[in-house]
Amino acid sequence: MASRKDRLPTDRYQMADLARLAGVSTSTVSRALADNPLIKEATRQKIQALAQSLNYQVNQSAASLRKRDIPTMGLVIMGESKQSISDPFILSLVGHIADALDELDMNMLITRVTPDRAKNFAALYETGQVAGLLIIGQLTNHSQLNELYDRGTPMVVWGARMPDSHYPVVGGDNFQGGLLAGQHLVQAGCKRVAFLGDIKHPEVQLRHAGFVRALTDAGQSFDPRLHMPLLFGDTALRAAIGQWIDQKIEFDGVFATSDVAALTIIAALQERGLKVPRDVKVVGYDDIPLSTHIHPTLTSIRQPTELAGRAMVTLMRQRLQNTDVNSITLPTTLVARESTLL
Repeated sequence: MASRKDRLPTDRYQMADLARLAGVSTSTVSRALADNPLIKEATRQKIQALAQSLNYQVNQSAASLRKRDIPTMGLVIMGESKQSISDPFILSLVGHIADALDELDMNMLITRVTPDRAKNFAALYETGQVAGLLIIGQLTNHSQLNELYDRGTPMVVWGARMPDSHYPVVGGDNFQGGLLAGQHLVQAGCKRVAFLGDIKHPEVQLRHAGFVRALTDAGQSFDPRLHMPLLFGDTALRAAIGQWIDQKIEFDGVFATSDVAALTIIAALQERGLKVPRDVKVVGYDDIPLSTHIHPTLTSIRQPTELAGRAMVTLMRQRLQNTDVNSITLPTTLVARESTLL
């Protein structure tokens, strides 16, 4: 037990700290502090004494949720900018997750996490505020997600399944999506196709691999100068397109790894006097509803967000029931529209 001189301020301790010091799980700590009779008296007394010695205070909102037995899922949106949570694809996926949870009489607590705060969202589960974590996106935090899962956190991630992934993943077939985009642009007559996306991100890496395969199969090589490693909605996209044009770097096609980026590219091209699809053909990714309401309408790789939301919730329910959980790869399809069709 910690001595008085070893104590830290109350806000330095979390339920996970008590669990580690007591050598038990966080759920055992939670039940012991709530005087749950299912926990042995000796264990309850030990944990309660430890909590008192550390001046640990129970999270009252979490305790209220437990007493009312309201199952609440934590929905974590991983993004590198504030715009990530307003991305139409993310909003669609969140909506379908909410619908699936509602059908199971579950609540949802949403938080947005940037890379510098990636270690913090685990506290949602460890303090008992939520029963599990539904995480949208991986960014470059794959190792941290593995560590979080290995600690026993119930979690399901929307993203790309990595070879050494420990956690269950629901995601679209990113390689196939990139392959379809590349094949379509080649078939549309493009000879120099640009790629927009940061391949440090697992999903984008697979899309790039499929795209390059399509070019290779067609006997074309990919010019590395035509790789723009920018994020989905990065405001630098317009400037980058302008630099290509000013430097007279030729390109007649663009594969953007999100529809938001593709729409920005179309606007940037039009501002410089280039017509889509006459001068440059553009393919996006996600097939957000806005794709059909712009001019020209956007050719895009469709991801089934309704299936994705339900699949994530289904895997979480299985995980909470201690059932073996396998990752799910959902189909991607190409929807051809005016941005590539003359």
